Amino acid sequence: MQRTVVTSMGAVTAHGAGVPHLWHGLLQGHVAIRPVSSLDLTGHRTALGGEVDWPRRAGRDTALDYALAAAHEAMADTGITVAPHRWGVVLGTCNAGLRSAEHAWQAEQAGRQPDWRHYLAIQPQILAEALAAEFGLQGPVLSVNTACASAAHAIGHALDMIRSDQADAMLVGGTDAFTRTVFAGFNSLESLSPKPAAPYSKQRQGLSLGEGAGMLVLAKLAVAQAAGASILAEVLGYGLSADGYHPTAPHPQGEGAARAITAALADAGVAAGAVDYINGHGTGTLKNDAAESNAVRAALGTHAEKTPLSSTKSMVGHLLGAAGAVEAIATVLAVQHQTAPPTANFADPDPGCGLDPVPGAARQMPIEVALSNNFAFAGANATVAFGAYFPEADPAERAAPEDVVVTGIGVLDRGDDLHVDLDLDGVLPARQRRRLDRLSLLAIAAGSQALADAGLRVDADSGDRIGVVLGSGLGPVESIERFAIPVLAEGPGAANPGLFPNTVHNAAAGQVAMHLGTRGPTSTIAASHAAGTAALCVAHDLLRAGRADALLCVGVDTPSELTRRVYAHLPLLKRLRPAEGGVALVLERRSVALARGARILATVAGRAITSDAIGIGRWDRDGAGIERAMRFALAQAAIPARDLCGVWTNTIGVAAVDRPEDRAIRRVIGAAGVPIHRPSRRRAQPIGVRALEAVALALQADQGRFVLINSSSLGGTHVSLILKRTEK
Repeated sequence: MQRTVVTSMGAVTAHGAGVPHLWHGLLQGHVAIRPVSSLDLTGHRTALGGEVDWPRRAGRDTALDYALAAAHEAMADTGITVAPHRWGVVLGTCNAGLRSAEHAWQAEQAGRQPDWRHYLAIQPQILAEALAAEFGLQGPVLSVNTACASAAHAIGHALDMIRSDQADAMLVGGTDAFTRTVFAGFNSLESLSPKPAAPYSKQRQGLSLGEGAGMLVLAKLAVAQAAGASILAEVLGYGLSADGYHPTAPHPQGEGAARAITAALADAGVAAGAVDYINGHGTGTLKNDAAESNAVRAALGTHAEKTPLSSTKSMVGHLLGAAGAVEAIATVLAVQHQTAPPTANFADPDPGCGLDPVPGAARQMPIEVALSNNFAFAGANATVAFGAYFPEADPAERAAPEDVVVTGIGVLDRGDDLHVDLDLDGVLPARQRRRLDRLSLLAIAAGSQALADAGLRVDADSGDRIGVVLGSGLGPVESIERFAIPVLAEGPGAANPGLFPNTVHNAAAGQVAMHLGTRGPTSTIAASHAAGTAALCVAHDLLRAGRADALLCVGVDTPSELTRRVYAHLPLLKRLRPAEGGVALVLERRSVALARGARILATVAGRAITSDAIGIGRWDRDGAGIERAMRFALAQAAIPARDLCGVWTNTIGVAAVDRPEDRAIRRVIGAAGVPIHRPSRRRAQPIGVRALEAVALALQADQGRFVLINSSSLGGTHVSLILKRTEK
């Protein structure tokens, strides 16, 4: 198994721009949570936050600026030189360019012409593609939005891409910036502390929000060694889980979080007693800190009482989607310098927590293995394990990857071509439906159909090994608008605490876990128009690595009227008719499917994600990126193009998008006479669901074995899948 190492890092936090500033502040126990100057926080419970001292420039998105600055620091120090198509990007973010969208809405309300593109900045994939373009990285490019665990999920997915030889090196991290919407949301939940957060302390009163970015370069050990790169630490493994418990509160005993920690240790090949330090989630809220402490005890047993568990959020605040990256950097630095950073603001111990928080001052100590915990809204849990680098160490033994098969399909019908006919009778009681947003309802309906089609029963025994990976091109735009517009128009008093939990992209996946019992690994992929098939690729990788027995791969989108108006004002997108959509597939490890006698519809024979890396909203006019994706997928499937019985294209009826793909297909397929299917040429566009609809159509076709399905983000990210259908 290929070992993966960290070669360089970059950070922008309230301690300043640069990893040295971050580490110096952490070592000193310096609290950089202070009065916020970039927002008017009148009417909030607090005016404090971990604010970055940064020029706020008109026309620039702050979250993107933070990510670019951190990425430049990391890339300048890496020393890695590999071919562009072997470099990838995975970015985690909770709110992406929401601040830009706020400015666009305010301009429109003031009677000014908004820059309509700024509304699209809430799509996380745009930020990931901007990073790829900045450095010319043409490998896999993904964005992940699992709320406060986003960047930790990103690190895990990047690790899988390196281990599965999709890339030699990955630029990975997270970013988030302060917005009026987010401050009002946490204020409405009464989660904000009037004083700087005091995690694990008896007197803690809530969290302190922070902002910034963290980026790391991960590389194959052999690649780093060949380049003479610095090796800061080894990425030993990671673990994911879902609580399936509550939209915002953690399981009180930390049951799901404990499973994530245990999974990370198993992936790393490390015993619980070998953990030397944990950089905790430690938000400063009563429920979160107690639940995390319980989770650590459950995962580490008696060793938990001897293991320091500190929270750097006490000094820079909770960076939301960037937290997992900045805290991973702090964890790597702890390993590198053999020093555990402290928990600041700590006073009286809380018996409900009770572990060693490294109170007040940094502690020098031997650290060979360290964990970084991140737990999020909707019950998404992630733990990443880092270790000191020992050149002669043997990699952990892992089971050989096995084939991933499709055993069930659920497709929601669109009655009027724009809206889904949703029938949830027998799936959810009416009382429960009233509490859920439309995106969650579609996800539950499609997922329920797919599980029934697969004959897969999810119960208390099996649920921990069955998870959900959700792809959405637009995310919860309706919920974001319903929550944010009153806040922007009237102030924080208009914030609806019942709506705020639905504004995170992974809320729908969390509802699937709660209502369908899928408590295994969960993630939410936000790859714009390619979101559904990108989610399928991630689910495939999780199963190949043995992280689950089965996964629901769900693609859902629910465009709002504002979404349709934005599309109508953009030259490239104005011909598209954004539509609702919902598709779910059940994916299983072949051995699991065979053991339960499941009907196997197809095998995932090949998959590839590539990037054009030429700018936001741009792609190669000659189709070079999508050609690479098709060729890589064919090579992985070990078949020539002539063996395909059909190609299902990304065609959307826009020449600037369709012609590059057509050119690429001609070069790849040649004169092989393979049928070309264009299912979306004249139909409404269900954004990130479209390609999963094509997968369902391809699997229901009458003849042939191998089918290829293409999708593109419309921003230079391309996904190609090859499915080997089971002969009837």
